[in-house]
Amino acid sequence: MTEPSTTPAEAGGPGTPPTTAPPTPGTAARRGPVVAALMLGMGLAAIDGTIVSTAVPQIVGDLGGLAVFSWLFSGYLLAVTVTLPVYGKLSDTFGRKPVLIAGIVLFLIGSLLCAAAWSMASLIAFRVVQGLGGGALQGTVQTIAADLYPLKERPKIQARLSSVWAASSVAGPAVGGLLAGYADWRWIFLINLPIGLVALWLVTRHLIEPQRTTPREKTRIDWAGALAVFATGAVLITALVQGGVAWPWLSAPSLGLLGGAAALGALTVVIERRAAEPIIPGWVWRRRTIAAVNLSLGALGLLMVAPTVFLPTYAQSVLGLGPIAAGFVLSSWTLSWPVTAALSNRVYNRIGFRATAILGISGALLLLLAFPFLPFPGEPWQPALLMLLLGGTLGLFQLPLIVGVQSTVPYEERGTTTASVLFCRQIGQTVGAALFGAVANGVLAARLGGGTDLDTLARALDAPASLTAETMDHLRRAVDAAVDYVYLGAAGAAALALLALLTLAPRRFPVLEETND
Repeated sequence: MTEPSTTPAEAGGPGTPPTTAPPTPGTAARRGPVVAALMLGMGLAAIDGTIVSTAVPQIVGDLGGLAVFSWLFSGYLLAVTVTLPVYGKLSDTFGRKPVLIAGIVLFLIGSLLCAAAWSMASLIAFRVVQGLGGGALQGTVQTIAADLYPLKERPKIQARLSSVWAASSVAGPAVGGLLAGYADWRWIFLINLPIGLVALWLVTRHLIEPQRTTPREKTRIDWAGALAVFATGAVLITALVQGGVAWPWLSAPSLGLLGGAAALGALTVVIERRAAEPIIPGWVWRRRTIAAVNLSLGALGLLMVAPTVFLPTYAQSVLGLGPIAAGFVLSSWTLSWPVTAALSNRVYNRIGFRATAILGISGALLLLLAFPFLPFPGEPWQPALLMLLLGGTLGLFQLPLIVGVQSTVPYEERGTTTASVLFCRQIGQTVGAALFGAVANGVLAARLGGGTDLDTLARALDAPASLTAETMDHLRRAVDAAVDYVYLGAAGAAALALLALLTLAPRRFPVLEETND
């Protein structure tokens, strides 16, 4: 193994885990059904956002609530993000299987309720229920994947899960559009039921967890900490999602929510320091390896906003593509990401996790910096090629960090560690959406001399009948400039990730020795 165990000092001081990991659970014969269940569970969480987005016009036409429909996505995101640390701790305390089963059941109940919604308010509430299940799905699936496979084989399952995300990003809009156009929007939620029931059956029947190496005499659940984490996340994400949209950033609601989030965050720290079994243990940030991965993947969440949110608008408003063609420009990175992720073990087995991640994020930084140099208006293949290459670099960046950090902790800490990584990435995406939205709108205001925003401008360019050719060109150049600055901001996020790896991550991750059944 190229990442040998290190001394406690090298691992980052207090709270360093033991140097031997528990046996890897399961055999090759049992893995197949469990892996199928994990892929189905991940598919439920992955396809949810994209499949719903295409049916928004039909949902609003049936239920009304145009002013608050964005909470169909924000409510779900909120529930997923703030519950990740809670589910991570619960999976370490009670085992992965009961947490995953509870997550699937909650997700299916939420889906059924969404299909039966009678108003926009009820649909938003039921989407939150879905998100409560989605948080368990995302974190626990990743943790079980690490439990099932030893370090050398772990890229296989991670690549499969990455391919699920890739397929969902392409298939979601198409399936959602077909169901909304030719059946009824409620079917986008009902379709989850058969998929989830199969996953539930496979997990219940085939997932067998290993015996604990350190059985607990008495389990204490930090309910006060869980509530504090939930409240802090809820207030912070509400401030980030609604700021600059429902009210100005410097208004009383924004400042009040941000101040409330800071106060609740301080309270959470006090509660967690006093708790016997904290939801977010201090060792998550005291160990250099975990802290570096958390910060790096938080920066990844930040930079991912640039292509996922702004590239489709660029493709339609600047390049003049239709929605489907614009989707294909974006989806090109989903082709290369799983491939390089699957092959990344050949790199990190030679040069180590840290060096592989540095190689990937350095390439991503250069590609993000190259975007503003694309010609105006340019050809669709140019941003598509950049996205293809970007996906390849991020596959080399993300997967080695996840595999590496999961390999530095024992079974009893893997759920908490995985959840902390995913939590930071989710927070990064939420911050990125708010930050880059403000950047784009600020550039547009400077270019056009008004208070217009990117969404309004994109809609105007979709209906050009009342615009002269000169005006169209001026507006398109403004959109081009706004997206260029967003990509420069994403490059800044990549630089932060690189800085975290260079200054905080140890040269060799303190990988635990593994034993087999």
